[in-house]
Parts: sequence; C-alpha cells; structure tokens
Amino acid sequence: MDSHLLFVVEPMTLADVDQVMQIERVSFSAPWSARAYRYEIAENDHSTMRVVRPRPRWQSSLGVALQRLVGNLPGPVLGYAGAWRLVDEIHVSTIAVHPDWRRRGLGELLLLSLFDRGLELGVRRATLETRVSNLAAQALYRKYGFEILSVQKAYYSDNNEDAHIMGTPDLAAAEFQARLRTCRAQLHAHLRDGSGAAM
Repeated sequence: MDSHLLFVVEPMTLADVDQVMQIERVSFSAPWSARAYRYEIAENDHSTMRVVRPRPRWQSSLGVALQRLVGNLPGPVLGYAGAWRLVDEIHVSTIAVHPDWRRRGLGELLLLSLFDRGLELGVRRATLETRVSNLAAQALYRKYGFEILSVQKAYYSDNNEDAHIMGTPDLAAAEFQARLRTCRAQLHAHLRDGSGAAM
C-alpha cells in the first residue's frame, strides 16, 4: 500500500463489526447480520475481510516509532470488502462504502486489496455477482476487467431481481496485470491529491 495515501486498507477485526453494520444497513436491502461478519472474521479460513480507514495524520508524519509507542489507534471504518477463496478463484462476497464517502475511490481501493489477496493465494481469477440494476457497480467492475459471464434469475431474495455473474481473465496474465497497474496508478494519484472529488 502506498504510504502517502490518505487512506489505509487493513484486515477487519471483531472490534470493527459495529461500524461495519452501520454501513451494511444503509447499503443493502438484504443486509448480512453481525453474526455473519463475526463468523467470516473469526471462523472462516477461506474468507478475507478488509476495512478502509483514514490514515492517521500522526502516523504518516511521525512514522512507525510513534505508533509503537502509543499503540494502535484505528480511525473510523469508511468502507469494507470481503471475499472467499473458492478452489482456483477469489469470489468477492461484499463491498460497501459509507454514503458520505462514496465516489471518492475507496471502493476501488478495497477491490484492489482483494485482487492483491487473490494473487497472494495463487488463484486464477476473481468473480462476483451484482444486481442487474446496479449500473454504477458494473461500471467499476468493467473498469477492472470483469465481464458478464451469465445471468442468475431471481438471485436476490428481497425482490427476486436477477444477478449478473461477472468474472475476470487470469489474474496473472500480462494484459490483466498491465490493466491493474494503470488503474492502481490513476487511483493512487487521485487519493494522494486529497481533493475528495468524485472519481
């Protein structure tokens, strides 16, 4: 992670669940439960859960030595993401950003962290499902190489909406890695600038 960014992505902890649930409830019509998040964090060995926070100003200016002296002082959770390892793929299970912090690149930062995790695990590709009506999410996913693989009829139980099943090419392929480098550089430039403007 770029140490000059104004935000940091870290593993989700049990202490984060209350804040995660606040975002969950305003983001999804069929939210997960707090119990489900605790299971993903503490019991599911195939799960990766991440949160994004503002990087503390003292941490970036005074460095690791002061952090060791005063201890870990985590900032508020601005968004989160999760994924499961399923054989040779990493499946994005959830991703959300607090309404006050949307359209600033934090969802992209979280998505990149899941790609990085998938590469660490040696999986071949990333997959996810999204509502057919969620055009904003689909635009983000296409930017990062996802394509529609199929349609799952009546996938969402709250309103029987169909889902697009989306997937990437091989994560390790040269063309895909070039795409990630370009997207990462553009995102980091935006986040370093600190303007808070919509992407």
